[in-house]
Amino acid sequence: MTTELSKLKYTHLHVHTEYSLLDGSSKITELIARVKELGMDALAITDHGVMYGVIDFYKEAKKQGIKPIIGCEVYVATRTRFDKDSKVDAGYYHLVLLAENQKGYQNLMKIVSNGFTEGFYYKPRIDLDLLAAHSEGLIGLGACLAGQVTNALLKDDYNRAREVAIKYEQILGKGNFFLELQDHGYKEQKKVNPGLVQLSKELNIPLVVTNDVHYTFADDAKAHDILLCIQTNKKVDDTDRMRYPGGQFYAKSPEQMLELFPEHAEALENTYKISQRCQVEFEFGVIKLPKYDVPIQFTANNYLRMLCLEGMKKRYAELTQELLDRMEYELKVIEEMGYVDYFLIVWDFIKYAKDNDIIVGPGRGSAAGSIVSYALKITDIDPIQYSLIFERFLNPERISMPDIDIDFCYERRQEIIDYVVRKYGEDKVAQIITFGTMSARAVIRDVGRALNLPYGDVDRVAKMIPQELKITIEKALKMNKDLNLLYMEDEQIKYLIDMSMRLEGLPRHSSTHAAGVVICEHPVYEYVPLNANEGAVTTQFTMTTLEELGLLKMDFLGL
Repeated sequence: MTTELSKLKYTHLHVHTEYSLLDGSSKITELIARVKELGMDALAITDHGVMYGVIDFYKEAKKQGIKPIIGCEVYVATRTRFDKDSKVDAGYYHLVLLAENQKGYQNLMKIVSNGFTEGFYYKPRIDLDLLAAHSEGLIGLGACLAGQVTNALLKDDYNRAREVAIKYEQILGKGNFFLELQDHGYKEQKKVNPGLVQLSKELNIPLVVTNDVHYTFADDAKAHDILLCIQTNKKVDDTDRMRYPGGQFYAKSPEQMLELFPEHAEALENTYKISQRCQVEFEFGVIKLPKYDVPIQFTANNYLRMLCLEGMKKRYAELTQELLDRMEYELKVIEEMGYVDYFLIVWDFIKYAKDNDIIVGPGRGSAAGSIVSYALKITDIDPIQYSLIFERFLNPERISMPDIDIDFCYERRQEIIDYVVRKYGEDKVAQIITFGTMSARAVIRDVGRALNLPYGDVDRVAKMIPQELKITIEKALKMNKDLNLLYMEDEQIKYLIDMSMRLEGLPRHSSTHAAGVVICEHPVYEYVPLNANEGAVTTQFTMTTLEELGLLKMDFLGL
Protein backbone atom coordinates (compact mmCIF):
# COMPACT_ATOMS: atom_id res chain seq x y z
CA MET A 1 0.00 0.00 0.00
CA THR A 2 1.31 3.45 -0.89
CA THR A 3 0.42 6.71 0.78
CA GLU A 4 2.89 9.02 -0.95
CA LEU A 5 1.16 11.50 -3.24
CA SER A 6 3.53 10.77 -6.12
CA LYS A 7 2.77 7.04 -6.02
CA LEU A 8 -0.96 7.04 -5.33
CA LYS A 9 -2.98 5.15 -7.93
CA TYR A 10 -6.58 6.28 -8.17
CA THR A 11 -9.48 5.79 -10.59
CA HIS A 12 -12.81 7.63 -10.60
CA LEU A 13 -15.43 4.85 -10.48
CA HIS A 14 -18.59 6.89 -9.82
CA VAL A 15 -18.99 9.19 -12.81
CA HIS A 16 -21.94 10.85 -14.52
CA THR A 17 -21.46 12.06 -18.08
CA GLU A 18 -23.69 14.15 -20.33
CA TYR A 19 -25.83 11.01 -20.76
CA SER A 20 -27.20 11.35 -17.23
CA LEU A 21 -29.64 13.63 -19.03
CA LEU A 22 -29.91 17.14 -17.54
CA ASP A 23 -28.06 15.89 -14.45
CA GLY A 24 -24.49 15.31 -15.63
CA SER A 25 -22.74 18.09 -17.52
CA SER A 26 -19.41 16.32 -18.16
CA LYS A 27 -18.83 16.14 -21.90
CA ILE A 28 -17.19 12.78 -22.57
CA THR A 29 -14.27 14.03 -24.67
CA GLU A 30 -13.45 16.82 -22.23
CA LEU A 31 -13.82 14.62 -19.15
CA ILE A 32 -11.49 11.91 -20.45
CA ALA A 33 -8.91 14.51 -21.47
CA ARG A 34 -9.06 16.02 -17.97
CA VAL A 35 -8.59 12.66 -16.25
CA LYS A 36 -5.57 12.00 -18.47
CA GLU A 37 -4.18 15.46 -17.66
CA LEU A 38 -4.48 14.66 -13.95
CA GLY A 39 -2.30 11.58 -14.41
CA MET A 40 -4.93 8.84 -14.18
CA ASP A 41 -5.02 6.01 -16.71
CA ALA A 42 -8.58 4.68 -16.33
CA LEU A 43 -12.10 6.07 -15.87
CA ALA A 44 -15.59 4.65 -15.34
CA ILE A 45 -18.93 5.71 -16.78
CA THR A 46 -21.87 5.17 -14.40
CA ASP A 47 -24.79 7.21 -15.64
CA HIS A 48 -28.11 7.19 -13.80
CA GLY A 49 -30.12 4.10 -14.79
CA VAL A 50 -28.93 4.13 -18.41
CA MET A 51 -26.08 3.02 -20.67
CA TYR A 52 -26.72 5.57 -23.44
CA GLY A 53 -23.14 6.78 -23.61
CA VAL A 54 -21.03 3.65 -23.09
CA ILE A 55 -19.97 3.17 -26.72
CA ASP A 56 -19.08 6.85 -27.25
CA PHE A 57 -17.24 6.73 -23.93
CA TYR A 58 -15.39 3.51 -24.82
CA LYS A 59 -14.25 4.78 -28.22
CA GLU A 60 -13.11 8.16 -26.89
CA ALA A 61 -11.27 6.60 -23.94
CA LYS A 62 -9.45 4.20 -26.25
CA LYS A 63 -8.61 7.07 -28.59
CA GLN A 64 -7.08 9.09 -25.71
CA GLY A 65 -5.25 6.11 -24.18
CA ILE A 66 -7.47 5.85 -21.09
CA LYS A 67 -8.88 2.49 -19.98
CA PRO A 68 -12.71 2.59 -20.09
CA ILE A 69 -14.65 0.99 -17.22
CA ILE A 70 -18.24 0.29 -18.22
CA GLY A 71 -20.92 0.66 -15.57
CA CYS A 72 -24.22 2.16 -14.46
CA GLU A 73 -25.65 3.65 -11.30
CA VAL A 74 -28.89 1.72 -11.14
CA TYR A 75 -32.04 2.52 -9.19
CA VAL A 76 -33.09 -0.21 -6.73
CA ALA A 77 -36.80 -0.48 -5.88
CA THR A 78 -37.71 -0.26 -2.20
CA ARG A 79 -39.78 -3.45 -2.59
CA THR A 80 -39.77 -5.31 -5.94
CA ARG A 81 -39.46 -3.85 -9.42
CA PHE A 82 -43.05 -4.91 -10.12
CA ASP A 83 -44.52 -2.96 -7.16
CA LYS A 84 -45.83 0.43 -8.31
CA ASP A 85 -47.94 1.85 -5.52
CA SER A 86 -47.61 5.64 -5.36
CA LYS A 87 -47.76 5.62 -1.56
CA VAL A 88 -44.80 3.28 -0.98
CA ASP A 89 -42.91 2.73 -4.26
CA ALA A 90 -42.09 6.25 -5.49
CA GLY A 91 -38.72 6.13 -3.71
CA TYR A 92 -35.65 4.09 -4.66
CA TYR A 93 -32.04 3.44 -3.68
CA HIS A 94 -28.86 3.84 -5.73
CA LEU A 95 -26.27 1.15 -6.50
CA VAL A 96 -23.18 1.42 -8.73
CA LEU A 97 -22.54 -1.62 -10.93
CA LEU A 98 -19.34 -2.09 -12.94
CA ALA A 99 -18.77 -4.75 -15.61
CA GLU A 100 -15.67 -6.79 -14.75
CA ASN A 101 -15.73 -8.81 -17.99
CA GLN A 102 -17.85 -9.61 -21.06
CA LYS A 103 -20.26 -11.71 -19.01
CA GLY A 104 -20.65 -8.81 -16.61
CA TYR A 105 -21.38 -6.47 -19.50
CA GLN A 106 -24.03 -8.86 -20.83
CA ASN A 107 -25.60 -9.05 -17.39
CA LEU A 108 -25.46 -5.28 -16.94
CA MET A 109 -27.36 -4.84 -20.22
CA LYS A 110 -30.04 -7.31 -19.07
CA ILE A 111 -30.39 -5.63 -15.67
CA VAL A 112 -30.59 -2.10 -17.10
CA SER A 113 -33.01 -3.23 -19.83
CA ASN A 114 -35.31 -4.88 -17.31
CA GLY A 115 -35.24 -1.72 -15.24
CA PHE A 116 -37.08 -0.07 -18.14
CA THR A 117 -39.21 -2.90 -19.52
CA GLU A 118 -40.37 -4.30 -16.14
CA GLY A 119 -39.46 -1.93 -13.34
CA PHE A 120 -40.10 1.55 -14.69
CA TYR A 121 -41.95 3.71 -12.19
CA TYR A 122 -40.71 7.32 -12.24
CA LYS A 123 -37.26 5.77 -12.81
CA PRO A 124 -36.02 2.51 -14.37
CA ARG A 125 -35.82 0.33 -11.23
CA ILE A 126 -34.28 -3.04 -10.59
CA ASP A 127 -34.57 -5.27 -7.52
CA LEU A 128 -32.33 -7.73 -5.70
CA ASP A 129 -33.93 -10.76 -7.38
CA LEU A 130 -33.01 -9.35 -10.78
CA LEU A 131 -29.49 -8.54 -9.57
CA ALA A 132 -29.09 -12.05 -8.14
CA ALA A 133 -30.19 -13.63 -11.43
CA HIS A 134 -27.59 -11.65 -13.39
CA SER A 135 -24.79 -10.97 -10.90
CA GLU A 136 -21.94 -12.85 -12.57
CA GLY A 137 -19.12 -10.60 -13.73
CA LEU A 138 -20.39 -7.53 -11.85
CA ILE A 139 -18.72 -5.42 -9.17
CA GLY A 140 -20.97 -3.35 -6.91
CA LEU A 141 -20.32 -0.13 -5.01
CA GLY A 142 -22.64 1.03 -2.24
CA ALA A 143 -23.22 4.41 -3.95
CA CYS A 144 -23.90 7.85 -2.49
CA LEU A 145 -26.18 8.98 0.35
CA ALA A 146 -29.04 7.45 -1.66
CA GLY A 147 -27.46 4.00 -1.36
CA GLN A 148 -29.33 1.40 0.65
CA VAL A 149 -26.58 0.90 3.24
CA THR A 150 -26.00 4.64 3.74
CA ASN A 151 -29.74 5.26 3.89
CA ALA A 152 -30.01 2.91 6.86
CA LEU A 153 -27.04 4.58 8.57
CA LEU A 154 -28.65 7.99 8.06
CA LYS A 155 -31.65 6.64 9.96
CA ASP A 156 -29.36 5.40 12.75
CA ASP A 157 -30.28 1.81 11.90
CA TYR A 158 -26.88 0.12 12.00
CA ASN A 159 -28.34 -3.38 12.12
CA ARG A 160 -30.34 -2.74 8.95
CA ALA A 161 -27.23 -1.33 7.24
CA ARG A 162 -25.37 -4.47 8.27
CA GLU A 163 -28.09 -6.74 6.86
CA VAL A 164 -28.13 -4.88 3.55
CA ALA A 165 -24.33 -4.93 3.20
CA ILE A 166 -24.28 -8.68 3.87
CA LYS A 167 -27.08 -9.22 1.34
CA TYR A 168 -25.27 -7.32 -1.42
CA GLU A 169 -22.04 -9.23 -0.76
CA GLN A 170 -23.93 -12.53 -0.85
CA ILE A 171 -25.47 -11.63 -4.21
CA LEU A 172 -22.33 -10.26 -5.86
CA GLY A 173 -19.80 -12.57 -4.19
CA LYS A 174 -16.93 -12.04 -1.76
CA GLY A 175 -14.61 -9.31 -3.00
CA ASN A 176 -17.18 -8.01 -5.49
CA PHE A 177 -19.03 -5.57 -3.24
CA PHE A 178 -17.47 -2.40 -1.81
CA LEU A 179 -18.75 0.14 0.69
CA GLU A 180 -18.42 3.63 -0.76
CA LEU A 181 -16.98 6.63 1.09
CA GLN A 182 -17.69 10.15 -0.19
CA ASP A 183 -17.03 13.62 1.15
CA HIS A 184 -18.55 16.68 -0.52
CA GLY A 185 -18.61 18.60 2.74
CA TYR A 186 -22.08 17.37 3.74
CA LYS A 187 -22.89 16.71 7.38
CA GLU A 188 -24.81 13.60 6.33
CA GLN A 189 -21.61 12.13 4.87
CA LYS A 190 -19.71 12.95 8.06
CA LYS A 191 -22.43 11.01 9.87
CA VAL A 192 -22.47 7.85 7.72
CA ASN A 193 -18.76 7.45 6.89
CA PRO A 194 -17.74 6.21 10.38
CA GLY A 195 -20.54 3.65 10.17
CA LEU A 196 -19.30 2.48 6.76
CA VAL A 197 -15.77 2.12 8.16
CA GLN A 198 -17.12 0.15 11.11
CA LEU A 199 -19.14 -2.13 8.81
CA SER A 200 -16.07 -2.69 6.67
CA LYS A 201 -14.02 -3.81 9.70
CA GLU A 202 -16.79 -5.93 11.17
CA LEU A 203 -17.84 -7.69 7.95
CA ASN A 204 -14.51 -7.61 6.12
CA ILE A 205 -16.15 -5.80 3.20
CA PRO A 206 -13.60 -3.51 1.50
CA LEU A 207 -13.99 0.24 1.13
CA VAL A 208 -13.62 2.53 -1.88
CA VAL A 209 -13.45 6.32 -2.05
CA THR A 210 -15.38 8.03 -4.87
CA ASN A 211 -16.38 11.57 -5.76
CA ASP A 212 -19.74 11.21 -7.57
CA VAL A 213 -18.48 13.23 -10.55
CA HIS A 214 -21.22 15.27 -12.26
CA TYR A 215 -19.09 17.88 -14.04
CA THR A 216 -15.50 18.06 -15.25
CA PHE A 217 -13.96 21.17 -13.71
CA ALA A 218 -14.50 22.91 -10.36
CA ASP A 219 -15.65 26.07 -12.16
CA ASP A 220 -18.40 24.09 -13.93
CA ALA A 221 -20.44 24.06 -10.71
CA LYS A 222 -22.56 27.10 -11.66
CA ALA A 223 -23.33 25.79 -15.15
CA HIS A 224 -24.24 22.43 -13.62
CA ASP A 225 -26.56 24.14 -11.16
CA ILE A 226 -28.29 25.85 -14.08
CA LEU A 227 -28.61 22.46 -15.79
CA LEU A 228 -30.43 21.10 -12.72
CA CYS A 229 -32.81 24.07 -12.92
CA ILE A 230 -33.50 23.26 -16.59
CA GLN A 231 -34.22 19.64 -15.61
CA THR A 232 -36.63 20.58 -12.80
CA ASN A 233 -38.08 23.70 -14.47
CA LYS A 234 -36.90 25.90 -11.59
CA LYS A 235 -35.08 29.22 -11.28
CA VAL A 236 -31.61 29.45 -9.72
CA ASP A 237 -32.92 31.77 -7.03
CA ASP A 238 -35.73 29.39 -6.02
CA THR A 239 -35.11 28.19 -2.49
CA ASP A 240 -36.98 24.90 -2.65
CA ARG A 241 -35.25 23.07 -5.46
CA MET A 242 -32.80 20.28 -6.30
CA ARG A 243 -29.18 21.38 -5.95
CA TYR A 244 -25.68 19.99 -5.35
CA PRO A 245 -24.28 22.67 -3.01
CA GLY A 246 -20.61 23.08 -2.26
CA GLY A 247 -19.20 22.78 -5.78
CA GLN A 248 -17.30 19.55 -5.11
CA PHE A 249 -18.78 17.18 -7.70
CA TYR A 250 -15.97 17.48 -10.25
CA ALA A 251 -13.15 15.24 -11.48
CA LYS A 252 -10.62 15.70 -8.69
CA SER A 253 -6.98 14.68 -8.83
CA PRO A 254 -5.66 11.66 -6.90
CA GLU A 255 -3.89 14.13 -4.61
CA GLN A 256 -7.14 15.95 -3.82
CA MET A 257 -8.86 12.65 -3.06
CA LEU A 258 -6.08 11.67 -0.66
CA GLU A 259 -6.33 15.05 1.06
CA LEU A 260 -10.02 14.31 1.67
CA PHE A 261 -9.31 10.81 3.01
CA PRO A 262 -5.69 10.75 4.30
CA GLU A 263 -6.48 7.82 6.59
CA HIS A 264 -8.00 5.73 3.78
CA ALA A 265 -5.20 5.27 1.27
CA GLU A 266 -6.16 1.62 0.87
CA ALA A 267 -9.75 2.54 -0.01
CA LEU A 268 -8.39 5.01 -2.56
CA GLU A 269 -6.11 2.40 -4.09
CA ASN A 270 -8.96 -0.11 -4.21
CA THR A 271 -10.44 2.04 -6.98
CA TYR A 272 -7.33 1.41 -9.09
CA LYS A 273 -7.34 -2.30 -8.26
CA ILE A 274 -10.97 -2.50 -9.42
CA SER A 275 -10.07 -0.71 -12.65
CA GLN A 276 -7.33 -3.29 -13.24
CA ARG A 277 -9.86 -6.09 -12.82
CA CYS A 278 -12.30 -4.66 -15.36
CA GLN A 279 -11.72 -5.86 -18.93
CA VAL A 280 -14.57 -5.20 -21.36
CA GLU A 281 -13.96 -4.92 -25.09
CA PHE A 282 -16.31 -4.10 -27.96
CA GLU A 283 -16.21 -5.54 -31.45
CA PHE A 284 -16.86 -3.09 -34.26
CA GLY A 285 -17.52 -3.77 -37.92
CA VAL A 286 -18.42 -7.46 -37.51
CA ILE A 287 -21.83 -8.08 -39.06
CA LYS A 288 -24.39 -9.79 -36.78
CA LEU A 289 -27.33 -10.50 -39.08
CA PRO A 290 -30.42 -12.45 -38.04
CA LYS A 291 -31.10 -15.65 -40.00
CA TYR A 292 -34.00 -15.83 -42.42
CA ASP A 293 -35.95 -19.06 -41.99
CA VAL A 294 -35.85 -20.62 -45.50
CA PRO A 295 -37.88 -23.70 -46.61
CA ILE A 296 -36.25 -26.92 -45.41
CA GLN A 297 -35.16 -28.04 -48.90
CA PHE A 298 -33.09 -24.86 -49.45
CA THR A 299 -29.99 -23.22 -48.13
CA ALA A 300 -30.24 -19.44 -47.78
CA ASN A 301 -27.95 -18.98 -50.80
CA ASN A 302 -29.98 -21.36 -53.00
CA TYR A 303 -33.26 -19.82 -51.92
CA LEU A 304 -32.10 -16.29 -52.77
CA ARG A 305 -30.84 -17.49 -56.16
CA MET A 306 -34.17 -19.21 -56.89
CA LEU A 307 -36.14 -16.08 -55.95
CA CYS A 308 -33.89 -13.95 -58.13
CA LEU A 309 -34.31 -16.22 -61.16
CA GLU A 310 -38.08 -16.26 -60.74
CA GLY A 311 -38.10 -12.47 -60.38
CA MET A 312 -35.84 -11.95 -63.40
CA LYS A 313 -38.23 -13.98 -65.58
CA LYS A 314 -41.06 -11.65 -64.54
CA ARG A 315 -39.01 -8.48 -64.92
CA TYR A 316 -37.48 -9.19 -68.35
CA ALA A 317 -39.05 -10.53 -71.53
CA GLU A 318 -35.78 -12.29 -72.40
CA LEU A 319 -33.05 -13.39 -69.98
CA THR A 320 -29.91 -12.50 -71.93
CA GLN A 321 -26.46 -13.68 -70.88
CA GLU A 322 -25.65 -10.10 -69.89
CA LEU A 323 -28.57 -10.06 -67.43
CA LEU A 324 -27.68 -13.48 -65.98
CA ASP A 325 -24.02 -12.51 -65.66
CA ARG A 326 -24.98 -9.34 -63.79
CA MET A 327 -27.27 -11.31 -61.47
CA GLU A 328 -24.56 -13.94 -60.80
CA TYR A 329 -21.94 -11.28 -60.15
CA GLU A 330 -24.17 -9.51 -57.64
CA LEU A 331 -25.15 -12.76 -55.91
CA LYS A 332 -21.48 -13.74 -55.62
CA VAL A 333 -20.68 -10.40 -53.95
CA ILE A 334 -23.74 -10.68 -51.66
CA GLU A 335 -22.77 -14.23 -50.65
CA GLU A 336 -19.09 -13.40 -50.07
CA MET A 337 -19.97 -10.37 -47.96
CA GLY A 338 -22.45 -12.39 -45.88
CA TYR A 339 -25.57 -10.43 -46.79
CA VAL A 340 -27.83 -13.20 -48.14
CA ASP A 341 -30.11 -13.13 -45.10
CA TYR A 342 -30.32 -9.35 -45.33
CA PHE A 343 -31.82 -9.52 -48.82
CA LEU A 344 -34.21 -12.32 -47.85
CA ILE A 345 -35.44 -10.33 -44.84
CA VAL A 346 -36.05 -7.21 -46.93
CA TRP A 347 -37.68 -9.23 -49.74
CA ASP A 348 -40.00 -10.85 -47.21
CA PHE A 349 -41.44 -7.74 -45.59
CA ILE A 350 -41.77 -5.94 -48.92
CA LYS A 351 -43.63 -8.96 -50.28
CA TYR A 352 -45.91 -8.80 -47.23
CA ALA A 353 -46.60 -5.12 -47.88
CA LYS A 354 -47.43 -5.63 -51.54
CA ASP A 355 -49.54 -8.74 -50.82
CA ASN A 356 -51.57 -6.61 -48.40
CA ASP A 357 -51.98 -3.63 -50.74
CA ILE A 358 -49.66 -1.39 -48.73
CA ILE A 359 -48.08 1.16 -51.04
CA VAL A 360 -44.30 0.71 -51.36
CA GLY A 361 -42.01 3.32 -52.92
CA PRO A 362 -40.05 2.44 -56.07
CA GLY A 363 -36.72 2.64 -54.27
CA ARG A 364 -34.18 5.38 -53.79
CA GLY A 365 -30.49 5.75 -53.17
CA SER A 366 -27.77 3.36 -54.25
CA ALA A 367 -29.95 0.22 -53.84
CA ALA A 368 -31.50 1.07 -57.22
CA GLY A 369 -28.18 0.01 -58.76
CA SER A 370 -28.78 -3.65 -57.87
CA ILE A 371 -30.41 -6.09 -60.29
CA VAL A 372 -30.98 -8.45 -57.36
CA SER A 373 -33.03 -5.74 -55.63
CA TYR A 374 -34.94 -5.21 -58.88
CA ALA A 375 -35.59 -8.95 -59.37
CA LEU A 376 -36.82 -9.30 -55.77
CA LYS A 377 -39.14 -6.29 -56.25
CA ILE A 378 -37.32 -4.45 -53.47
CA THR A 379 -36.87 -1.66 -56.01
CA ASP A 380 -38.80 -0.92 -59.22
CA ILE A 381 -35.98 0.74 -61.15
CA ASP A 382 -34.17 -1.28 -63.82
CA PRO A 383 -30.44 -0.73 -63.23
CA ILE A 384 -29.58 -2.04 -66.69
CA GLN A 385 -31.89 0.38 -68.50
CA TYR A 386 -30.48 3.33 -66.58
CA SER A 387 -26.85 2.09 -66.44
CA LEU A 388 -26.75 2.20 -62.64
CA ILE A 389 -23.63 0.97 -60.83
CA PHE A 390 -23.94 -1.90 -58.34
CA GLU A 391 -20.66 -1.03 -56.60
CA ARG A 392 -22.13 2.22 -55.32
CA PHE A 393 -24.50 0.05 -53.34
CA LEU A 394 -22.25 -2.87 -52.37
CA ASN A 395 -18.51 -2.82 -52.82
CA PRO A 396 -16.40 -5.86 -51.81
CA GLU A 397 -13.49 -3.52 -51.11
CA ARG A 398 -15.50 -1.37 -48.68
CA ILE A 399 -17.08 -3.48 -45.97
CA SER A 400 -20.25 -1.77 -44.82
CA MET A 401 -23.82 -2.89 -44.24
CA PRO A 402 -26.09 -2.43 -47.29
CA ASP A 403 -28.53 0.39 -46.71
CA ILE A 404 -31.89 0.12 -48.42
CA ASP A 405 -34.23 3.01 -47.63
CA ILE A 406 -37.80 1.88 -48.22
CA ASP A 407 -40.85 4.12 -48.35
CA PHE A 408 -44.21 2.79 -47.20
CA CYS A 409 -47.61 4.38 -47.00
CA TYR A 410 -47.34 6.52 -43.89
CA GLU A 411 -50.74 5.47 -42.56
CA ARG A 412 -49.88 1.76 -42.81
CA ARG A 413 -46.17 1.82 -42.02
CA GLN A 414 -46.82 0.44 -38.53
CA GLU A 415 -48.40 -2.68 -40.08
CA ILE A 416 -45.02 -3.55 -41.62
CA ILE A 417 -43.23 -3.05 -38.30
CA ASP A 418 -45.88 -5.20 -36.56
CA TYR A 419 -45.35 -7.93 -39.18
CA VAL A 420 -41.59 -7.88 -38.61
CA VAL A 421 -42.15 -8.13 -34.85
CA ARG A 422 -44.45 -11.16 -35.35
CA LYS A 423 -42.05 -12.78 -37.80
CA TYR A 424 -38.83 -12.48 -35.79
CA GLY A 425 -40.17 -12.21 -32.24
CA GLU A 426 -41.06 -9.30 -30.00
CA ASP A 427 -37.80 -9.65 -28.06
CA LYS A 428 -35.68 -9.58 -31.24
CA VAL A 429 -37.02 -6.34 -32.75
CA ALA A 430 -36.83 -2.82 -31.33
CA GLN A 431 -37.19 0.73 -32.49
CA ILE A 432 -34.17 3.00 -32.18
CA ILE A 433 -33.46 5.85 -29.81
CA THR A 434 -32.45 9.33 -30.87
CA PHE A 435 -31.33 12.30 -28.79
CA GLY A 436 -32.28 15.94 -28.98
CA THR A 437 -29.41 18.21 -28.00
CA MET A 438 -29.18 21.69 -26.52
CA SER A 439 -28.63 23.71 -29.69
CA ALA A 440 -27.29 27.27 -29.73
CA ARG A 441 -30.57 29.20 -29.73
CA ALA A 442 -32.40 26.71 -27.52
CA VAL A 443 -29.72 26.64 -24.82
CA ILE A 444 -29.71 30.46 -24.63
CA ARG A 445 -33.45 30.35 -23.95
CA ASP A 446 -33.12 27.47 -21.44
CA VAL A 447 -30.34 29.17 -19.50
CA GLY A 448 -32.06 32.57 -19.63
CA ARG A 449 -35.23 31.02 -18.18
CA ALA A 450 -33.24 29.33 -15.37
CA LEU A 451 -31.46 32.58 -14.55
CA ASN A 452 -34.84 34.37 -14.49
CA LEU A 453 -33.63 37.03 -16.92
CA PRO A 454 -36.16 39.27 -18.68
CA TYR A 455 -37.71 37.40 -21.59
CA GLY A 456 -37.08 40.28 -24.02
CA ASP A 457 -33.34 40.34 -23.30
CA VAL A 458 -33.00 36.57 -23.73
CA ASP A 459 -35.12 36.54 -26.87
CA ARG A 460 -33.00 39.31 -28.39
CA VAL A 461 -29.78 37.36 -27.78
CA ALA A 462 -31.27 34.11 -29.12
CA LYS A 463 -32.44 35.81 -32.30
CA MET A 464 -28.96 37.24 -32.89
CA ILE A 465 -27.65 33.71 -33.44
CA PRO A 466 -27.79 32.97 -37.20
CA GLN A 467 -30.21 30.23 -38.26
CA GLU A 468 -27.81 27.97 -40.04
CA LEU A 469 -26.99 24.26 -39.78
CA LYS A 470 -24.59 23.29 -36.96
CA ILE A 471 -24.24 26.87 -35.76
CA THR A 472 -22.53 27.25 -32.39
CA ILE A 473 -22.58 30.18 -29.99
CA GLU A 474 -18.82 30.60 -30.42
CA LYS A 475 -19.24 30.80 -34.20
CA ALA A 476 -22.17 33.21 -33.83
CA LEU A 477 -20.02 35.56 -31.73
CA LYS A 478 -17.54 35.73 -34.62
CA MET A 479 -20.21 36.15 -37.28
CA ASN A 480 -22.43 38.74 -35.57
CA LYS A 481 -20.59 41.91 -34.52
CA ASP A 482 -23.62 43.22 -32.58
CA LEU A 483 -23.81 40.01 -30.55
CA ASN A 484 -20.08 40.15 -29.84
CA LEU A 485 -20.34 43.78 -28.76
CA LEU A 486 -23.22 42.96 -26.42
CA TYR A 487 -21.17 40.07 -25.01
CA MET A 488 -18.20 42.33 -24.35
CA GLU A 489 -20.14 45.23 -22.80
CA ASP A 490 -23.06 43.71 -20.87
CA GLU A 491 -22.01 41.59 -17.88
CA GLN A 492 -25.42 39.95 -17.54
CA ILE A 493 -25.46 38.94 -21.20
CA LYS A 494 -21.85 37.73 -20.94
CA TYR A 495 -22.80 35.47 -18.03
CA LEU A 496 -25.83 34.17 -19.96
CA ILE A 497 -23.67 33.35 -22.99
CA ASP A 498 -20.78 31.88 -20.96
CA MET A 499 -23.11 29.53 -19.09
CA SER A 500 -24.89 28.62 -22.31
CA MET A 501 -21.61 27.72 -24.01
CA ARG A 502 -20.76 25.32 -21.17
CA LEU A 503 -24.06 23.48 -21.66
CA GLU A 504 -24.36 23.80 -25.45
CA GLY A 505 -24.46 20.45 -27.25
CA LEU A 506 -25.46 18.37 -24.23
CA PRO A 507 -28.21 15.79 -24.87
CA ARG A 508 -31.48 17.24 -23.59
CA HIS A 509 -33.95 14.40 -24.07
CA SER A 510 -34.38 11.03 -25.76
CA SER A 511 -37.09 10.07 -28.24
CA THR A 512 -37.88 7.34 -30.75
CA HIS A 513 -36.35 7.53 -34.21
CA ALA A 514 -39.04 8.19 -36.81
CA ALA A 515 -38.08 5.30 -39.09
CA GLY A 516 -35.33 3.13 -37.60
CA VAL A 517 -35.88 -0.48 -36.48
CA VAL A 518 -33.23 -3.01 -35.44
CA ILE A 519 -33.72 -6.76 -36.04
CA CYS A 520 -31.51 -9.27 -34.19
CA GLU A 521 -30.97 -13.02 -34.28
CA HIS A 522 -31.19 -13.27 -30.48
CA PRO A 523 -33.02 -11.03 -27.96
CA VAL A 524 -32.01 -7.41 -28.51
CA TYR A 525 -30.79 -7.01 -24.91
CA GLU A 526 -28.02 -9.52 -25.66
CA TYR A 527 -26.55 -6.94 -28.05
CA VAL A 528 -27.64 -3.56 -26.69
CA PRO A 529 -29.46 -2.25 -23.60
CA LEU A 530 -33.14 -1.35 -23.99
CA ASN A 531 -35.07 1.78 -23.14
CA ALA A 532 -38.81 2.39 -22.76
CA ASN A 533 -39.76 5.64 -24.46
CA GLU A 534 -43.36 6.86 -24.47
CA GLY A 535 -44.61 3.27 -24.39
CA ALA A 536 -42.30 2.01 -27.14
CA VAL A 537 -39.31 -0.23 -26.43
CA THR A 538 -36.23 1.26 -28.07
CA THR A 539 -32.53 0.58 -28.05
CA GLN A 540 -30.37 2.73 -25.77
CA PHE A 541 -27.86 3.14 -28.60
CA THR A 542 -28.38 5.39 -31.61
CA MET A 543 -28.61 4.24 -35.21
CA THR A 544 -24.96 5.07 -35.93
CA THR A 545 -23.76 3.06 -32.94
CA LEU A 546 -25.92 0.07 -33.88
CA GLU A 547 -24.37 0.06 -37.36
CA GLU A 548 -20.87 0.23 -35.85
CA LEU A 549 -21.74 -2.82 -33.73
CA GLY A 550 -22.77 -4.71 -36.88
CA LEU A 551 -26.49 -4.94 -36.18
CA LEU A 552 -29.21 -4.94 -38.84
CA LYS A 553 -30.85 -1.54 -38.94
CA MET A 554 -33.80 -0.95 -41.25
CA ASP A 555 -35.40 2.37 -42.17
CA PHE A 556 -39.19 2.06 -42.52
CA LEU A 557 -39.89 5.46 -43.99
CA GLY A 558 -43.37 6.94 -44.34
CA LEU A 559 -44.51 8.24 -47.72
